[in-house]
Amino acid sequence: MAVMDSFGLHLFIIISLYNALVCNAIVPSSPSMDSWECSCAATASNTNPVRAGYWPWDANSYMPTWNINASLYTHLFYAFVDLDNQTFTVTVPQEQQQIFEGFSATVQEVNSSVKTLISIGGGSSNATLFSIMASNSSLRKSFIDSSIALARDNGFHGLDLDWEFPATRTDMDNFGYLLDEWRDKVHLEALTSGLEPLLLTAAVYFSEHFFDGESRDYPIQIIADNLDWINVMCFDYHGSWDTSHTGAHSALYDVTSHLSTNYGIGSWLDSGIPPNKVVMGIPMYGRSWMLKNKEKVRIGSPAVAAGPRQRLSNQTGFMMFSEVDHFIRKHNATVVIDNFTVSAYCYAGDVWISYDDKETVDLKTKFAKDRGLLGYFFWAVSYDHNWTLSTQASDAWDRYCIHEQKSHSFISPVAAPSYSPSLSPSTGWQDGSSNIGAMVGSARSIIYTFSSLSTSYLLPIAIILLLG
Repeated sequence: MAVMDSFGLHLFIIISLYNALVCNAIVPSSPSMDSWECSCAATASNTNPVRAGYWPWDANSYMPTWNINASLYTHLFYAFVDLDNQTFTVTVPQEQQQIFEGFSATVQEVNSSVKTLISIGGGSSNATLFSIMASNSSLRKSFIDSSIALARDNGFHGLDLDWEFPATRTDMDNFGYLLDEWRDKVHLEALTSGLEPLLLTAAVYFSEHFFDGESRDYPIQIIADNLDWINVMCFDYHGSWDTSHTGAHSALYDVTSHLSTNYGIGSWLDSGIPPNKVVMGIPMYGRSWMLKNKEKVRIGSPAVAAGPRQRLSNQTGFMMFSEVDHFIRKHNATVVIDNFTVSAYCYAGDVWISYDDKETVDLKTKFAKDRGLLGYFFWAVSYDHNWTLSTQASDAWDRYCIHEQKSHSFISPVAAPSYSPSLSPSTGWQDGSSNIGAMVGSARSIIYTFSSLSTSYLLPIAIILLLG
């Protein structure tokens, strides 16, 4: 019976690979196909796509606002302003004031049609302040009124909430109240001022549901009703918080855990949010590690520490794309494009870096467009090198077609390996059982990942599986 199960699984994979190849017209993975032209009909999601980027204000020392190539973007986010810890109003620190006040006018000198938004919060902000503010109707009003006034007084076109992250189900309820009231006030302000309504967006977790702490989900219907779109942060799946192993920090696919963009975007779409309310995040930075053994250099290889501190980014385990590019050239680093995760990594000596390059950015842009998403955003535009990734994504969006999707369902992966963070992976193979349902589930994950590979890989894989 075990032989029959194994043969049946192999046959299942081969048939599915054939269907993927012949019926679904897999596109070769090379993004340098100049002859590839988009002949698909325009849809609502690609008529006015979002090609966005965040600009952190402290980048002004090495990439001032007048150096931003705004022609490559439709929306630029000023990052970040924060909450006053006494009044809970939105405030601009004194050291940012001059930069902030001139941001919109400066970038619009390059691209008069670019829209600017104020991003409030960020990863370094105090999430407890947001929790307190959102829990009290009077404080919510102070926050909302001050944010709208700040945007109007300084020529911004919208507001972005970057609360990282609502920590409880109560926080999520209050997050919903905040969005309801914010949208109502934005609508009322537009009516009274006669101006276009301000855009309202939010930066959100890579998945619609959280795996750490209290089980909680975002309020999907409230988000869909009140926000113009969400910016899904599809990165930092691995990093210096776990120095025991290297990892693909922005993997598009990962059949070993839930830590992938495919899973995260799938969870948002399966929750019911419209695809044209979703903007997918792509990082312009890498995560780095120090290898335990220079001979073991693959994704998941043992590591002993975060990678070395860099001059501009000034933190261990983190490298801007411009710094990754410099590292590769300076050290003649080996570069690998991993087709299974659709991510890049490089290594030289005992330094190992996970990042995105032109090819993976191209394929991720195609992934977003294939799923009918509204667009993409970068964190952060100041990390680019000669606008390489910004240009690649913008060109790719125009080049690729939108393929009809029968379902937005994501693939449930198999159990995570021991080096993954403490998430909640599916349990099919955790006990080593030979349950055929788990085997088929794993096979489906593998097949879904294979759909990102070039067709030249598929035939030998099918032959190996059949003979194995």
